[in-house]
Amino acid sequence: MAIDTPNWVKSAVIYEVFPRNHSADGSFMDIFGDLERIKSLHTDILWLMPIHPIGIVGRKGTLGSPYAVRDYRAVNPELGDPRALQMVIDKAHSLGMKVMIDVVYNHTSRDSVLLREHPEWFLKNPRGEFSTKVPDWWDVYDLDYLRPDLWKYQIETLEQWVDFGVDGFRCDVAPLVPLDFWLAARDRLGRKKEVIWLAESIEKSFVKYMRDRGYSAHADPELHAAFDLTYDYDGFEYLKDYFQGKRPLSDYLNHLYIQETLYPEDAVKLRFLENHDNPRAADVIRGRDSLLNWTVFCGLLPGATLVHGGQEIGATKTPKLFEKDPVNWRDADVELMSFMQKVLGFAKEIKGICKEFAVEELTEGVVKLTWLGNGIAYVALLNLANKHGEIHVDGLSEAEVGLGDAGDLRTFRIERMPVLVKIPAV
Repeated sequence: MAIDTPNWVKSAVIYEVFPRNHSADGSFMDIFGDLERIKSLHTDILWLMPIHPIGIVGRKGTLGSPYAVRDYRAVNPELGDPRALQMVIDKAHSLGMKVMIDVVYNHTSRDSVLLREHPEWFLKNPRGEFSTKVPDWWDVYDLDYLRPDLWKYQIETLEQWVDFGVDGFRCDVAPLVPLDFWLAARDRLGRKKEVIWLAESIEKSFVKYMRDRGYSAHADPELHAAFDLTYDYDGFEYLKDYFQGKRPLSDYLNHLYIQETLYPEDAVKLRFLENHDNPRAADVIRGRDSLLNWTVFCGLLPGATLVHGGQEIGATKTPKLFEKDPVNWRDADVELMSFMQKVLGFAKEIKGICKEFAVEELTEGVVKLTWLGNGIAYVALLNLANKHGEIHVDGLSEAEVGLGDAGDLRTFRIERMPVLVKIPAV
């Protein structure tokens, strides 16, 4: 963890908004009107996916990817004007939230302002053609960070957004941009105010794929020299395989230990069950009881927690990235949202006062999470595999019980989980 990472980030809740698809209108003003509800989820940071104009040349789908940015310094008029964005930022601040915007600095659209004004700043293949390091990203061209003038322009752009009121940056495919650039940007902006840096770090398999092809790709432990948070993609690939029946849950639980021991001390991960690049949790995790247990599991893991807009109401349809495809708020599962509010609240409280974390798989798919601090132990018993029956757990007498009826404080009916107990620490 960077030495000046604020302590509150370790238990923060980040709420992700896809502006185009957050509502039928898809405007900043619709986000403005939803900020109180978003705050009610104990949100600390409002993350807005790219707010910039989208490229037209070679665009994917009808409306294009928001990650094919045409102008880093402009606002997409389809979402509203800068004044409307300013209203969102000001209201979020008044509600006690910070605002983070997406930074897509590995590449631009194929008709970007930078390509027109500075073609020398772009990567070229052996034939002298503009290119991208990832063949599937055929709607963009990659930037060449061997150009010092590019560094200057990009950092000045970030400064302009900080002056506008932005509090942080979610940096798209951050491992493909030189770490020295991110260090320089962090140092420069940190002289202005506290800025929060989130790296979209990439799967271990993607790191190897890029390196095998001769490109630089930073691993998560490296990124923590410049970033306050990194994605949990290095572990999430195990969870995806577990949901598909390809791996045991223990592979992910073991990786939590690797993160705790091989990463810089106090490095903060961003935990999630879904995001805009992955299917909806309510679609992948079948059964309401399982979804509730997984919600508690994710919220109580060390680090910050991501809520992807619509996740809190049990949305099952993953919004299309290149089309108009708004979240269906009319069919909201209000009980799930109330449950998530409760979970996020107590998880933030627990992680704020406890320092020591442990996880144990009691039987296949049934997990015990423990947080210790200030003479108190918080123990969560979670049925992640939709099992039925009873399980005996030692050491839980004289406990305060919440989030479920535990019955006997040593023998738990698995189907009634999740259960959270609070006991004096031994």
